[in-house]
Amino acid sequence: MNFVIREMKEEDIPFIQYVAKASWNDTYKDIIPAAVQEKFLGHAYSPNMMQHRLQHSHLFVGEVDGKVVGFANFSPIKHQNEAELGAIYLLPAYQGNGMGTALLRKGITTLEGVKKICINVEAENKTGKAFYTAKGFAVVDAFEEDFDGHTLKTLRMVLHV
Repeated sequence: MNFVIREMKEEDIPFIQYVAKASWNDTYKDIIPAAVQEKFLGHAYSPNMMQHRLQHSHLFVGEVDGKVVGFANFSPIKHQNEAELGAIYLLPAYQGNGMGTALLRKGITTLEGVKKICINVEAENKTGKAFYTAKGFAVVDAFEEDFDGHTLKTLRMVLHV
């Protein structure tokens, strides 16, 4: 599959919102109640939050035939040359074709001097865990967190670059 990875633009916001919703609904359908997902997505991907992300983080999109089908969101480099990977989401039909890997690589190469990439993954998200493990991330912590009244079992994973 041919795809293009590029920096996100403001006009991509509605497509990012769609990709986030579709991938969350697919990934978490048996893990997180639909109402909890919708509340989270409504806040985390609201127009205001997307503007904030666009101005204060690194966002990259994956396109196929000019259509945004995936994205990745990285924090700026923080203390000790560490960055947070907030998300790599792809529409389900585009998973497994190298785009997620390309989005991860784009973040690593763009964040000059980054030494460590961290991400939190829901323990029951088998696809996400398998992807990050295959890319060299290792689990460094496991904890439970309250996610709007729903308990999540979360894994903290780290990649040393």
